[in-house]
Amino acid sequence: MIRTARTADLAAIAALHTRARATYYEGHIPEEAYQGDAEIRRTREGWSRAMDRDAAEGGVLCAEQDGELTGVAAYRTLDGEATLTQLHVDPLHWRRGTGAALHAACLEAWRRAGISRVRLEVYEHNLRAQAFYATQGWLADPSAPRSGSHRTLWLQVSGVTDTSGE
Repeated sequence: MIRTARTADLAAIAALHTRARATYYEGHIPEEAYQGDAEIRRTREGWSRAMDRDAAEGGVLCAEQDGELTGVAAYRTLDGEATLTQLHVDPLHWRRGTGAALHAACLEAWRRAGISRVRLEVYEHNLRAQAFYATQGWLADPSAPRSGSHRTLWLQVSGVTDTSGE
């Protein structure tokens, strides 16, 4: 089941986020950068801010199975453009359709909001995520400047008329 995140989900979201990040950062950056106390506090604060946003500014969606949080996605909308800021699936639930269900729910929210183009940044060493996004229709933007160790991807949202003039 996909649903809107609730305040009571914050601890589970932050823990899931930390577990998922450990799978792709491990061996590439120091552990304290993704699992240290300061980073875990920053993670909780970031998710709390995302959940506090007005619906017109974005959303946080949770995947839940049998009362257990199995995935989470967040997006932000600013000036008519959306950014998929987070999409994490608990590693214990990989390859079960959780990511695809979260992605589909995000797509529906973007369509309802009239968003025709969405951006995301994906960690360059996270090949699993890059493959997932490619199957969902995301394309790399070779002209976009790199954001540190991340690549920029774009998705054209089908079923929405592009009013940006591009």
